Amino acid sequence: MDEVMLNWAGQVAETELAEVLPRRWAHSQGVAARAEGIGRLLGQDVNLLAAAAILHDVGYAPRLAVTGFHPLDGARFLRDGHGADERLTRLVANHSLALLEADERGLAEELAREFPLLGDPLLVDALVYCDMTTTPDGDRTTARERVAEIVGRYGADSVVGRFIRRAAPEIFSSVERIEAALAAQPR
Repeated sequence: MDEVMLNWAGQVAETELAEVLPRRWAHSQGVAARAEGIGRLLGQDVNLLAAAAILHDVGYAPRLAVTGFHPLDGARFLRDGHGADERLTRLVANHSLALLEADERGLAEELAREFPLLGDPLLVDALVYCDMTTTPDGDRTTARERVAEIVGRYGADSVVGRFIRRAAPEIFSSVERIEAALAAQPR
């Protein structure tokens, strides 16, 4: 994925989020900044990660919320409305262990059928890392603080609260794998 696609991704995310959901837009910008910061791990996939990072929450835009499950709504919008790259739509659809939340919502089969998980664990972990170490306002945080913030915001017994508590061990593992890979890289 080249710079043109990355610029396109930023424009689409800004158009859909900046005015109607400014905090979500701030978060998306922070996630994209995290992606740029770890890009050296991904080689040629750096722009793909950055595009997925800026677009990962586009499905929250009210006009796109068909199912109410933002990973699926966002990926469908990108695929059907923009003919976006398949790997990009699959990353958006499955960001941050979305399949577990899809299961809570009765949408797991639909998500898996339309947008199968990517077979690139480093890229998947990298997007989890970027999302789960960024606050709703776009600042840096730890994965543990982020999970606690999500549970606090949605409530432990909500669909999102149940999902994030269920996903937390794998979120923490993904973040640890990326942190270890970053530590092992020469600066």
